[in-house]
Order: sequence, then structure tokens, then C-alpha cells
Amino acid sequence: MPYLVANDLPDRPAPARFRAALARPGIYRLPGAHNGMAALQAKAAGFGGLYLSGAAMTAQMGLPDLGIITVDEVAFFIRQIARASGLPLLVDGDTGYGEALNVMHMVRTFEEAGAAAVHLEDQLLPKKCGHLNDKKLARPEDMAAKIAAAARARRDLFIIARTDAAASEGIEGAVARAKLYVEAGAEAIFPEALTSVEMFREVRARLPGVKLLANMTEFGRTPSLTATEFQELGYDMVIWPVSSLRVANKAQERLYAELVRSGSTARQIPEMQTRAELYETIGLNAYETLDRSIVASVAPEPV
Repeated sequence: MPYLVANDLPDRPAPARFRAALARPGIYRLPGAHNGMAALQAKAAGFGGLYLSGAAMTAQMGLPDLGIITVDEVAFFIRQIARASGLPLLVDGDTGYGEALNVMHMVRTFEEAGAAAVHLEDQLLPKKCGHLNDKKLARPEDMAAKIAAAARARRDLFIIARTDAAASEGIEGAVARAKLYVEAGAEAIFPEALTSVEMFREVRARLPGVKLLANMTEFGRTPSLTATEFQELGYDMVIWPVSSLRVANKAQERLYAELVRSGSTARQIPEMQTRAELYETIGLNAYETLDRSIVASVAPEPV
């Protein structure tokens, strides 16, 4: 049932629900949802939380993931996904959209939009996808200051620190940064672009007691692992950041190619969500029932 017309609206803030889900046994599975429809479909499939990727946001806007969108543009996506699904949402906060004051503004904006959690990364602008080469890193102390600013500004938002240091500073540098970020207020660490099972295992061993997030992106540097395998490695959360967008984009590409080729969508109809399926997913009938249940106001007759 869509969030707006649901009868089981959550009675706790999103960050509290995120922490509660993370405290349960097993790895917290957070599939990427690039818009409200994807959020509804992920919820219907049985997921209890979602992830909003900066790469997915920018790609659906026709832009590269280079840190060029704004806080307010991200808040637009947060609002639609949180409102559609009601699920706790982890949001990609890139580099925080500036320095300490900008980070504080971002945290408040994301919380007000409905986010449950955010991760900040230690790259410098123009930042890149974590699985690309030639990333430039901020000084550890500067990143720690951003984490401290985020922790100070939040009301309850769950703060995750992402480090891209493994590629240039090795596990030693990534772990040293992670410890500094935890001291600054990060509640979990996201070690990005680890390239082997051994690296995942070593990070886990060297950060005892710290919550860890794994990134299972396709076409990247990380080997393909299942959620269960990450769980066995000791990781607490896993994201599939751009998967939903990749599948949707490929389907659209086939549709447009077929229209150019034949001038008809007939061959694509078996691949389409039907009208009935669409209406069921967005809860059209529930909205109509809600609309009919509202009594119209009647102005009193003049005396």
C-alpha cells in the first residue's frame, strides 16, 4: 500500500527505524531506488530499507556523477522516495556540498526531507564514482571536521563516513582514516572500492566493533558477492546503488530502438508493466477511495 494512504504509518522517526533495523540479526539489505516507483517496487518485494545513490540521481538527470547537483535537488529525490515507500532511506551525501557549514546545512535539509541516514566521502571536488581512477582525497583532518559538523547539526540522522583511501593509501591508510572518522562522530564506515575478499576481511578485522557498509555495484572493482557472503565477512549493511537504474535504462534503450526500427511498441509489450500493475503499485484505487471518503465542506447559508 502506498505510504500516503497506508494504515500502518510508522510511529518513529526514520533514523530510529534505521538503527532498529541495523540492530536486528543479519545484514541490512538496502537496494538502490532511483525514484518513487522504484521505491514502491522494492518495498513490495520485501525490502525494509532503501539507498539513494548520487550516481543514480545524476544519471537520471542526464548528468555525470561529479558532485555537480545541489542539496535541494537531492532533497527532491529524498522526499519522493521517503513519501512513496515510508522506508528508512540512506542517502549519498557526496562530499557534503562544501565545507563544515555546508555539511550542517545538508544534514538539516536531508533530515527535513525524510532521510534516515547519510554517508559523506573523503574525496575532493570534482569527486568521482568510487570505482574510477585518479580520485583526489581530502586531508583526514578536514574530513573528520566534516563528520563532526554533521554529527553536531543532526537531530537524529545516522552518519556514515565513506573513505576512498584504499586505492591510493592501501588498507593501512583507509583504516587509519576510518578510526579518525569514528572518533569524530561517524556511526559506521563505508570502505569504498575494495578489490578482493581479503581486503573486506582485513578491514573487518582491523575495525572491531565498528558498523561496516559494503557496496555491491556492478561493473566496478569489487568482486561480485552476495548479501550472505558479505554478512559472513562481518559486514552490517550492503547496498546495490545503481542496479535499478541500470535495468530501467537498458529497457528504455530497447524500447526506443524498437520504435525507430518498426514504428511500433508491439514487440515490447511483454516487457512492459501493464496498466493494471501500474495502478496496483501506485495505489490508484486506494487514493480514489480516500478521496470519496472525504466530506466536502459546505458554506453555511446567510442568516
